[in-house]
Amino acid sequence: MVTDSWIARLLAGLVGLSPVALTGASVQPPADMVVFRDLPAGQIQQQRVLRYWTADRRASARQVPARGRVARALPDAASAGALWPGSALGTVGRVFFSMDGQDFLCSAATVRSSNRDLVVTSGHCAKNGSGAWAENWVFVPAYQDGGGPHGGFTARRMFVPDQWSTGADDGYDVAMVVLAPSGGRHVADVVGFNEIAFGRPRGEQVFTFGYPSYDKYDGRRLAYCSGRPSDDPYGETKAQGLRCDLTQGSSGGPWMNGFDPRTGTGTIVSVSSFKYADEERVMYGPYFGDAVRRLYTRAEKG
Repeated sequence: MVTDSWIARLLAGLVGLSPVALTGASVQPPADMVVFRDLPAGQIQQQRVLRYWTADRRASARQVPARGRVARALPDAASAGALWPGSALGTVGRVFFSMDGQDFLCSAATVRSSNRDLVVTSGHCAKNGSGAWAENWVFVPAYQDGGGPHGGFTARRMFVPDQWSTGADDGYDVAMVVLAPSGGRHVADVVGFNEIAFGRPRGEQVFTFGYPSYDKYDGRRLAYCSGRPSDDPYGETKAQGLRCDLTQGSSGGPWMNGFDPRTGTGTIVSVSSFKYADEERVMYGPYFGDAVRRLYTRAEKG
């Protein structure tokens, strides 16, 4: 049975502020611009979020609509994807948030940071391209069967690349979200963290994780895929694709090099982002290059 015990440990609420660029305004924004949003964390906002995410709201939250692209047909191939055979991973969790008046689901994971409060997810799990920012944003680490052993951590700052904020460029569909401490403790001190890397060689073995909530998956348990990704065969993006049948709700889930099943951690090199409309067995994730490095450098001190 789903309980509300984790809600009692949420510490901060979300009230919208206008996005502010870190660099000076210009007609053509610099390619390295980072866009962010500050979230107040006063007592009134805390109570609002505590009241908002009832068990009914969590159960009825929608999967983020699949980000689809148009592609020419490819030969059919075997799919990959299954429920994770062990217990939920402490550093990976489910995300609940509101956007444009609707409630949605995503996935995210903690990363090493100087503030010890950072998670990485997809850009569309924090901001709707050039549109609205997410509200009521909550990360529940080690989510399983309706809740998590560590409660929920709400967002206090969100960062996305300008390429995502202004153009919804799938090659930059990444967000860094700084969390508010829960019970006076940073998320990294509660569940640990993953490393993060940039500019890694393409095609390295990865494990991907998330909480898919459509088709054969119901979103209540962690699922995974594994294999070696390859470049986008259509040349539409700089993303890499992995044969993977994870569905909506897995957006923002981490792609890890060097995953260690004993510790449940690895080095994050991408996040689940989109699928081509006629290629549902391949998940694509943005390449973590210089733009994502700058995003991380800014967010991990925020």
